[in-house]
Amino acid sequence: MRIETSVTRLLGIDLPIIQAGMSWVSSNAALPLAVSQAGGLGVIAAGPMYRDDLAIAIDEVQAGTDRPFAVNLPLYRKGADEIIDLLVEKRIPVLIASQGGPGRYLHRFKPIGTVCLHVVAGEDHARKAADAGVDGLIAVGGEAGGHPPPDLVSTLVLGRAIAKAVPHVPLVLSGGFTDGQGLAAALSLGAGAAQFGTRFMLSREARLHDAYKDCLLQARIGDTVIVGRDLGMIRVLRNVFADRMMEIERQDTAEDVRRAFFQTASLKAAAFGGDTQMGKLEAGQSAGLVSDILPAADIVRRVALEYAATVNALPIPNEDEERKLHAG
Repeated sequence: MRIETSVTRLLGIDLPIIQAGMSWVSSNAALPLAVSQAGGLGVIAAGPMYRDDLAIAIDEVQAGTDRPFAVNLPLYRKGADEIIDLLVEKRIPVLIASQGGPGRYLHRFKPIGTVCLHVVAGEDHARKAADAGVDGLIAVGGEAGGHPPPDLVSTLVLGRAIAKAVPHVPLVLSGGFTDGQGLAAALSLGAGAAQFGTRFMLSREARLHDAYKDCLLQARIGDTVIVGRDLGMIRVLRNVFADRMMEIERQDTAEDVRRAFFQTASLKAAAFGGDTQMGKLEAGQSAGLVSDILPAADIVRRVALEYAATVNALPIPNEDEERKLHAG
């Protein structure tokens, strides 16, 4: 199956389905390779990776498929310039950059033909990135897990605002998408693809402790909370850490105290060690919409089939009524 959009044409992929670059979850080759092989865009999360480990993951994906894939790079990470050097050396097909300005990397990747997508959280940010010359944008809405936008505007509203602000730039929407119905919604808002994070956390290839996956499976749509609003805000599942952090924030505790407790927990402790009580269980609100663990390729195929069924089931305008509307 092929679903052609501005984003699939830009990236050279069959389906407008992008797997989010999620620290630890896709900081290796398995999940990105499976998604790209299935016709979507698999993404290696470079954020927590050592340079040599990232090089190995890129080589494994390149050896396993001739389909496009991406590397997600948070520009604030330690050693970002060294990682940029590696990505240029490897001539990766697609770069997804966040937490910094496009001027830092475009002059390195444009000459070698790498498609550059930039993550944005608002209209002004989108305009600046577009003016800088990025090839496409990924807009992250308030439903997203991990690091949603500070103002928590929903993907529904944010997506329309950015699509209207920069209609000439291919757009990916992220936050709240788990299925083909969500993909249809994203495309109807003016995007050319949807990015799926939490859905791929519940894939067999996701490098995530079983205890973490169990928490995601049990979650309902209201079970995530926002903590650390001025410390690197994150959306997480409620657990002992999240409840204590919220209590500290309600007490208007001094910043150094809040920061100290915030830093006692980590995503790695949950993802690798299975610490579901004091680890940071990053997750989107869409966790409450997912009830199974599947191979990543099956997730891609299911989303595509659900999209087709959803679009086919939409009501078709009555031609006579449509003429009257245009005449009026």
